[in-house]
Amino acid sequence: MNVGFWYPKNEDGTYPLLVFSHGAYGIKDSNSSTYTELASHGYVVVSIDHPYHSFYTRSEDGRVTMINSDFRKEFENKNKGLYSNEEQYNLIQKWMKLRTDDMNFVIDTILTKVKSDIDPIFQHINTEKIGVFGHSMGGAASVWLGRTRDDVSAVVNIDAPFFSELVYNKADDNFIASSKTYTTPLFNIYSDDVWRQLDSVPVYVANKLNNKQLEGAYTTHFKGAKHLSLTDLELFSPILANKLHGGKPNINPYYCIEIENELILKFFDYELKGIGHFNPKNTY
Repeated sequence: MNVGFWYPKNEDGTYPLLVFSHGAYGIKDSNSSTYTELASHGYVVVSIDHPYHSFYTRSEDGRVTMINSDFRKEFENKNKGLYSNEEQYNLIQKWMKLRTDDMNFVIDTILTKVKSDIDPIFQHINTEKIGVFGHSMGGAASVWLGRTRDDVSAVVNIDAPFFSELVYNKADDNFIASSKTYTTPLFNIYSDDVWRQLDSVPVYVANKLNNKQLEGAYTTHFKGAKHLSLTDLELFSPILANKLHGGKPNINPYYCIEIENELILKFFDYELKGIGHFNPKNTY
């Protein structure tokens, strides 16, 4: 597995660890501006290239692994509505197992290296303060880790369904939200693309704002933003982003990513460092 590290230039003491998971077809550099903002304010950020879910991954020896064709076909067919609810649920479980296995492996490897590896980067990680965050499918995997790992203390979900909180009711052939309270501090960031699905698309049933099991979560909606507006793609390749979106978003991309990065920093500062306060607006 390939990962990238972002960390303070002048290491002094230890810093919370933040692990990022990209979206389907994404790459580990998808939100580099976010990692840089966090690292410059005292965090060690690790971003994962998920083999087979990433468009491509490149190892240090130059070997390139392209996206898995079966996964690509499954994902495209799901978006076309070609699967039954039960088939969707089974696919979700398979995808999330790969994602969460990757994230667990990275976190556990880092925790082991902190104990024995003399590389300075590992010696500057505070293993008592761990946060996870991700975009789209990576956000769903991050919420999942917030449910399953006791050492994850804060989660940021960027434009993703709560797959870990989704239950398939076979008798009624529908999805329902888990009744188990979600206790890890959670901050949700939504674009228009996902916001308009919260009350109408079955796989978002657990994301509904009146879900009592997640009533302590923070939620922000960027009006005019599209799904990839919450990554750096529009900053570096607006033509490609607009093509993938099927149109231009109605929000300034620099404003969107700057406010998003500012909010993520404030959330992790509040939850992992106990500094400042966090009370984001519902809409930006």
